Formats: sequence, structure tokens, C-alpha cells
Amino acid sequence: MDTRTGKRQTKKKRKWPYWVGGIIVLLILAVGLYLYYLYDKVEDTVANMHEPLSRDADPDRQKELESIVKNKKSINVLLLGVDQREHDVGRSDTMILMSLNPRTNKMIMVSIPRDTYVEIPRRGMDKINHAYAFGGTDLSVKTVEKAFDIPVHFYVKVNMEGFKQGIDALGGVTVKNDQAFSQGGETFKTGSIHLSGEEALKYIRMRKEDPRGDLGRNERQRSVIKAAMDEAASFSSITKVSDILSILGGNVTTNLNMDKMQTLFTDYRDTRKNIETMEIGGSGDVINGVWYYIVPEQEMDRITQAIKTNMKEN
Repeated sequence: MDTRTGKRQTKKKRKWPYWVGGIIVLLILAVGLYLYYLYDKVEDTVANMHEPLSRDADPDRQKELESIVKNKKSINVLLLGVDQREHDVGRSDTMILMSLNPRTNKMIMVSIPRDTYVEIPRRGMDKINHAYAFGGTDLSVKTVEKAFDIPVHFYVKVNMEGFKQGIDALGGVTVKNDQAFSQGGETFKTGSIHLSGEEALKYIRMRKEDPRGDLGRNERQRSVIKAAMDEAASFSSITKVSDILSILGGNVTTNLNMDKMQTLFTDYRDTRKNIETMEIGGSGDVINGVWYYIVPEQEMDRITQAIKTNMKEN
């Protein structure tokens, strides 16, 4: 063999590891830059979502909340699903109270019927969902705290249009449906069904055909939310993260900042694996020509004690 030819072949053999190494370095840089972009976008999104309650301006309260989260103590979160329309303050169409205990990895999820007859601070007795129309998120939180005699540490408010878009971004959710029904032109069969965002919104809004009325509707809301949490926790398509962040930024507000949100994701997310759902028993009654959902005092006490017990368990 020609000595020069042998040398050229040897050089080619030596070059290919450098090419491969260069490609790997470029890939690492590209992934790193994309992750940095996502992290930067997350920070921007969370900053856009951040809307403290008026009482959150108190430094002592902030220290208390930071201590609770840092020491992995139980927290209570109020989820508000708001049907917000143009030139209208909106209504809290969905109210779900969640109690998360990271030490026992347990969550209690309570759906609050929107017509529940309670005392709204400085407004008197009325439907609980009217608190949002009277005083926004601040008054909704205060009303829930007063009704159940428990603290609400954080809130998350979701525009229902954003809820629909978020479900689509996750690729839909799968739930188990116990009752066949039709709603808004869609037919929902019994058994395991996969829902798009539009279908999920129709699924959780039906109550007229449900023999359990609002209670059945609330149960469907909880099942969709649990399915969405599971989808989000196992979400692996990083290419869609940017889309999800854009949806969240325009449709979700919360008093959780970036640090607290990160801590909740790492220290509290396993509570979703052990969820106890609770219904609030009551009966309908007409007072001064208006229909209300009347909850006996002992029933309110039952819910309160369950949440307080969950908060104390170690």
C-alpha cells in the first residue's frame, strides 16, 4: 500500500470522532439554550400570573407562608374556575377547596356547590359564588375561610376558556364516565372516555340531566381536574411546554410566586396520588323567591374537621 494513502486513511479515521464529538457538543448547547429559554419563559409566565391578595402585602403573612412551605406543612388551596365575559366581572362557576399534606402525601378535594347559602363578609347571607361578583378573589377566599373555619393559604383562578385550551395542550384527558348523557351537541358514553378541551368543558358543565344535579356536576369536575393533574405530572413532550406556558400566562392568576411554585412542584406533587374527594351534603330551599343550597351546620363541621385532621396528620 502507498504510504501516503495509508496516512490519509489514518487521518480520516482520526477525524470522525471529532465530528461526532462536535455534533454532540452542538446538541448539548442547543438543548441547554432551549432549556434556558423555557426557564426564562417560565419566570416571565409566573410573573404574569402572579396576582397577590390584598392581605399578601403584609410582611408577617409572607414570612408565615414561606415558613409553612419551607417546612413542608399542610396547605389549603382554593381553585376558582371563573366564567369571565367581556364587560363583566365574571362568576366563580367552579369552587374547589384542596388540602395538601406533603408528609402523608394525601390530598382532600372538596367541591363547593356554587349555590351554597353562606355568610359573605360585609354582604350577609347569599350564594357562595356571588362572593366573586361582589369582591373578586379576595372576597371569595375570605368567604370560604369563614364558612369552613380554615385558612386558605393560596388560590389559583382559571378562566374557563383557558381551561379548555390547557386540556388541548396536554393532549386531552381520559376519565371514567358513570352516566351516559348529551350536552352541547356532544354525546358522552359510559366507561373510559377521552376528552378534548371543548368536550371536557361541556362534560363538567352538565347538570340538568344528572339526577344528582350540582353534586354530579361537581364530581365530574373533580375527575377532570385529577386527570389533568396526572397528565401534567407525566407530561413528557417538551416541545409543547412553550404552548402550555402561553395558555397559562393569559388565563391563570395565583398568589403563588416562582419560588413557592417550584417548592410545591417538588415537595407537594405526590399528594395527587392519594386524593380523598368529599361532597357537601345539603338540600335545596327557596328563600325570598331565590333557590339556595342549604347545608346543615353539622355537615359544615364534618368538612371542617376532615380538613383540620388532614392538616395535623404526620
